[in-house]
Amino acid sequence: MTVKATPKLYHLNCVRIVSPFRENVCGHCLLVKEDNKMILIDTGIGLSDSLYPEERIGKELIEITGYRFDENLTAIRQIQQLGLSPELIHDCVISHLDNDHIGGLPDFPNATVHIGREEYENFLSGNARYLKSPLDHNPTIRTYGNSTQQWFGFEARKVNTSLDTEIYFIPLFGHTLGHCGVALKVDGKWIFYVADAYYLREELNYPEHPVHALAEARADNNKMRIKSLNKIRDLISQHPEIKIFGYHDINEFKSFTKNN
Repeated sequence: MTVKATPKLYHLNCVRIVSPFRENVCGHCLLVKEDNKMILIDTGIGLSDSLYPEERIGKELIEITGYRFDENLTAIRQIQQLGLSPELIHDCVISHLDNDHIGGLPDFPNATVHIGREEYENFLSGNARYLKSPLDHNPTIRTYGNSTQQWFGFEARKVNTSLDTEIYFIPLFGHTLGHCGVALKVDGKWIFYVADAYYLREELNYPEHPVHALAEARADNNKMRIKSLNKIRDLISQHPEIKIFGYHDINEFKSFTKNN
């Protein structure tokens, strides 16, 4: 009988943004390791982005976003600092294709990129929000379309990676037209990464929070974004046992890393 490897999770902050709402906005990525295989769930800003930001991203977008660049924040450098080999990254599971979530893809050129089908179609449509450079290395891309499978009332699309860990794309459309969260089961417990479905956790409890204006401005479809937010609120209320976190909230990130 084959014994499944117990996955080890590493929470990585791969972005730093200074915004009007918080001086230290993060990019909360997940590294999942089983034996000698690893995957990344979102990649953060890449090494080339950090070394050549204006050439890769553009001065205007840098100023609008509030990026602060640090080579040591990149996923590849953090993996190396953990004493692990970046070559063991077999898959990158991507919530959506905004640059702060995929800038690191070129640092793992042999990894298969997993993405929701609607999101990849949105990327190919010419939507001006996307930078093309993170996919210029022509990685293998696997897309995931509609599914009849359910996960706590959400549509669930099983992601087929090199790991045994159970992983699903959970559509949370609105921020982009194909934006997905990622649910994974570790040690019998569910973790739900909701990416940019919200920027700050406070949005869930304070509908008038000023960050909503930014979230609305950045949404491809704001009605869908609000619908996704409401579903997350309901899930938190009904299933407090599920660990839920987004991409940009530094306090959430610290709550996962304070004992490390």
